[in-house]
Amino acid sequence: MGEKVRPDNKFALIVYLWGSIAGVISGLLSTYYRPGWVIGALMFLATDLFVKLLLGEDLPRDIKELPEDGRRKAILRRAFWGWLLFWLYFTMLVYTLGIGFEPKAYNNQSLLSKMMNGTGR
Repeated sequence: MGEKVRPDNKFALIVYLWGSIAGVISGLLSTYYRPGWVIGALMFLATDLFVKLLLGEDLPRDIKELPEDGRRKAILRRAFWGWLLFWLYFTMLVYTLGIGFEPKAYNNQSLLSKMMNGTGR
């Protein structure tokens, strides 16, 4: 029960958390101001600061062994895909909820139309 979480897993969770936070901010801003998503996307550049703040010196071994000036680049490279997918998901989710999206079926024979109207086959 007293097992510690590996630094690699902590790193991934923190990146996902930061991507989620950036996505929510990005989605909220883009609801009111079209290019607001850019601000959320720029939050990626602060990923290394967020990771270092929460992890401290408990960085993954391959990043910890690098000199201080190379760590930022390594963190950003390693965090890119995880951060991007969480950011994109939460941006779209919050934006869709924020604008009150309602699907519209333009053909009464489509599956969406049948689902919305309760008609079968």
